[in-house]
Amino acid sequence: MKIISGIQQIGIGNPNTPEAWRWYCKAFGMDVPIFDEAAEAALMLPYTGGEPRSRHAVLAINLQGGGGFEIWQYTSRTSEPANFEIKAGDLGIFAAKIKSRNVEAAFGYFKAGDFNLLSELEKDPQGKPHFFVQDPYKNIFQVVEGEGWFSEGNHVTGGPFGAIIGVSDIDKSKKFYADILGYDQTIYDEKQEFNDFKSIPGGEYSFRRVLLGHSKPRVGAFSKLLGPSQIELIQVFERKPRKIFENRFWGDIGFIHLCFDVYGMASIKKECEAAGHPFTVDSANSFDMGEAAGHFTYIEDPDGVLIEFVETHKIPIIKKLGWYLNLEKRDHTKTLPNFIIKALGLGRVKD
Repeated sequence: MKIISGIQQIGIGNPNTPEAWRWYCKAFGMDVPIFDEAAEAALMLPYTGGEPRSRHAVLAINLQGGGGFEIWQYTSRTSEPANFEIKAGDLGIFAAKIKSRNVEAAFGYFKAGDFNLLSELEKDPQGKPHFFVQDPYKNIFQVVEGEGWFSEGNHVTGGPFGAIIGVSDIDKSKKFYADILGYDQTIYDEKQEFNDFKSIPGGEYSFRRVLLGHSKPRVGAFSKLLGPSQIELIQVFERKPRKIFENRFWGDIGFIHLCFDVYGMASIKKECEAAGHPFTVDSANSFDMGEAAGHFTYIEDPDGVLIEFVETHKIPIIKKLGWYLNLEKRDHTKTLPNFIIKALGLGRVKD
């Protein structure tokens, strides 16, 4: 049985995890840690130059809903930025979509604060408001109208609602994201120059933009927290796109992967192999992140973008009391009770 519960997190490589986390707390309310660990990344050898690398990673969420951020930093080497300006349409994860109940109010918050807004309030091809903001490491975030909220909160945004991904062949990529990840719903599919892209790097060119959703509601332990999500595929014309991570390692500065919370890894493995996208990394059985444990694997989309699957086995609920949740023996089609997920908020950090 295969279950995809939603986008668990988007991985963000940065040069200083504590500093980056403070910024993400202020900007997006990502203030509830699931784990905070310094260790060695020993299983990602195909993407780290064939050598294990030391790192410091934090997985943080916003309890209003949406995915999390895996805030990731090399400690055994210097995290490298791209040596060229990353432009819309370059191959890879160009921007993270962040959901908001009120995009206009969120825009006011970012405009009044010390943030690098890249755009004014714009409208996407379906007429919905959004805007772009950049973090201190030149990673771009698009704040959009979100759906599927878990709880109320004081921050103007929730967590990740999806991503904008540059591709070389939209039809080929559309099939990948529909067949393997369930994004079978086309919300819009348009080709032209887009006014709402004009303020972002490379946004002056002509694009084909396809926004994908999923027709079936997500199920599983964390599905109520993670909520629905969308993937926007963009293909640029009039110039040749570059790979965002060309000549760099996974974990360097930028959006390093898109991770999905899943159950049924054996079924997923067979399906991915049959589709021509075999696992390139497989932790086998259970990895241990100190405070959390599970089984993780990676595949590549048609352009080499890294998609991670995580089957969660254990997470800390209240570490001080030794309350850890074992997920292996429960009904994997059911969501966790609200009180258990809300209890994660007891570990909320305050700047």
